[in-house]
Amino acid sequence: MLRKFTSLFILVFGVTCSASALTKELPDFTDLAEKQGAAVVNISTTQIMRNEQILPNVPEGDPFYDFFRHFAPQMPREQELQSLGSGFIISADGYIMTNAHVVDHADKITVRLTDKREFRAKVIGADKRTDVALLKIEASGLPKVNVGDPNKLKVGEWVVAIGSPFGFDSSVTAGIVSAKGRSLPQDNYVPFIQTDVAINPGSSGGPLFNMNEEVVGINSQIYTRSGGSMGLSFAIPIDVAMQVSDQLRTSGKVTRGRIGVTIQELTQELAESFGLSKPNGALISSVEKNAPADKAGIEASDVILKFDGKAVNSSSDLPRMVAAIKPGSKVVVELWRKGEAKKVTVEVAELPEDGMLARASKKKQDDDVGETVSRLGIAVSELTKEQQQELQINGGLLVEDAKGSAARAAGLHQGDVLLAIGNAPIRSLAQFNEFIKRVPKGRNVALLVRRDDNASYVAIKLDEK
Repeated sequence: MLRKFTSLFILVFGVTCSASALTKELPDFTDLAEKQGAAVVNISTTQIMRNEQILPNVPEGDPFYDFFRHFAPQMPREQELQSLGSGFIISADGYIMTNAHVVDHADKITVRLTDKREFRAKVIGADKRTDVALLKIEASGLPKVNVGDPNKLKVGEWVVAIGSPFGFDSSVTAGIVSAKGRSLPQDNYVPFIQTDVAINPGSSGGPLFNMNEEVVGINSQIYTRSGGSMGLSFAIPIDVAMQVSDQLRTSGKVTRGRIGVTIQELTQELAESFGLSKPNGALISSVEKNAPADKAGIEASDVILKFDGKAVNSSSDLPRMVAAIKPGSKVVVELWRKGEAKKVTVEVAELPEDGMLARASKKKQDDDVGETVSRLGIAVSELTKEQQQELQINGGLLVEDAKGSAARAAGLHQGDVLLAIGNAPIRSLAQFNEFIKRVPKGRNVALLVRRDDNASYVAIKLDEK
């Protein structure tokens, strides 16, 4: 009997201790939610859709006008579309931060506080490139958030989101930092914080807090296949957002720098072909004519290693670095060219509002049969003068066939145009073949390939036989 009692005591005591240890390890979010929740707001927007034409295109004097006016289906002249989002107060006098997409095209914006007070909000400015918007309501003495440093965040650290998912005000969700510095397609100016915090429609624009009760990000996007949370959410670092909001508050717009280059990620194979030991830096695939980079002597196939004294670890770092520079500033750029490091000075220009640059017209394919380059597993032919004029290039080779294993592995396709080998422009088929003959077997070669309107480098391994 004593043995059974002892065993039972140990079992119960062990379970109690385990539960106690688990309780100590889990964070308590109650203080954070109570103290910071009052600074989080619900944002509802109304967009008025105006139907300019409620009847078919019939002039009033036409005999059929009265017929259509009486019998045609009538559409209301105005329709209201409503949506919900979140935001947070950054100053006691009524400045509020949210996502640009939350207030995009809104004709009316209403901000509701946790004490149920409602205010009409004015958009001070919005920046679509970072998805940050700054609003203002006429109020004073408001509770505001404390701003933290997202650079001190660590992967695995607990974070908390407060927002209005599906209109449920002041909803608190928690999770951890999954990754930092994430680059997303079409978002070149934001190093996103990835978390597994539950974020759903209506949470956009709400704050992401660390355990020091400081805002470290704005919840902006989710990855989903269902429309709801799948444990992949992305927040704009608050330091990026504050830099944007400061400019919006001062001038109503954001000014960014540009140097006029197209870049791509540097793979290990491409790095090897350019003589680099590590795939660090941003590979320049094209340079805009008469742009700051062109004037500074930067060329396609250069690899930018440092910009304004800061290391460029990956291609996604460069757009953010350039954008942060004030237009008109002169910056030292350290790059890699033909096996050695080089420094140039570039005067940064201003990025246009629409961010659109002129593109060359699309290429045509030629039906002539080209000469097979067996070591690359492709067949190429020289472009006609008309094709070169249309593409606005001098030289180049058209890929007629790309069925070789090396070509397929590199992603080459029929109809691609080869512009350069490394940093040497391709002028003729004879020059191209002569260059290929001199490359040692088994080595990677960097080819600048143009497809439709885009040009980028690919690494292709020469046949070892």
